Amino acid sequence: MKNKAFTLIEITIVVTIIALLATIFIANYRGGERQFALNRSAHKLAQDLRGVQEMAMSSQTTPSGFGPETFPKGGYGIHFKKGLSSYIIFADCNGNGEADEIGSAQNCRDATELNPYPETIETISLEESIIVSNLLPISGGNTLEITFFPPDPIVTITPSANSASVILSFDGQIKTVSINSVGLIDID
Repeated sequence: MKNKAFTLIEITIVVTIIALLATIFIANYRGGERQFALNRSAHKLAQDLRGVQEMAMSSQTTPSGFGPETFPKGGYGIHFKKGLSSYIIFADCNGNGEADEIGSAQNCRDATELNPYPETIETISLEESIIVSNLLPISGGNTLEITFFPPDPIVTITPSANSASVILSFDGQIKTVSINSVGLIDID
């Protein structure tokens, strides 16, 4: 009668192969996790750009904390700063095309270029470890503003350009969200 069993060498080879496959799977999983986080952040940014565009197209009035309901003189926009892991959705109360963070005007309706009103509606945080690594075009203050004004809406990029790109990065990987002067949003 013949004994049927595995030898120690056969078991060792099988265990080694399983360990190797598990190591490869875990390494790829972590890399894929980073890529998914970057993709989610890029799609969230594109979704927020479309949301701000919709706020302008529908002539949405300012939030209740901005004083009497009014449509902001410059429409709605998004403010980016290079190196940060967040961006700001704002109501351009004084029509200067930029997000004013401080001001002494009593409300959005009374804001002027010389007397701005704090225009931040919401600060959006990107996923952990994802930053705005570059902006095209970029101002001297490392910022970029994109504003929308109804009815079409009119897209204004500050500093002035026909298109803008926001480059998000995470652990050496990048994702670019672009918008042109007619409002077309693209993710590369």
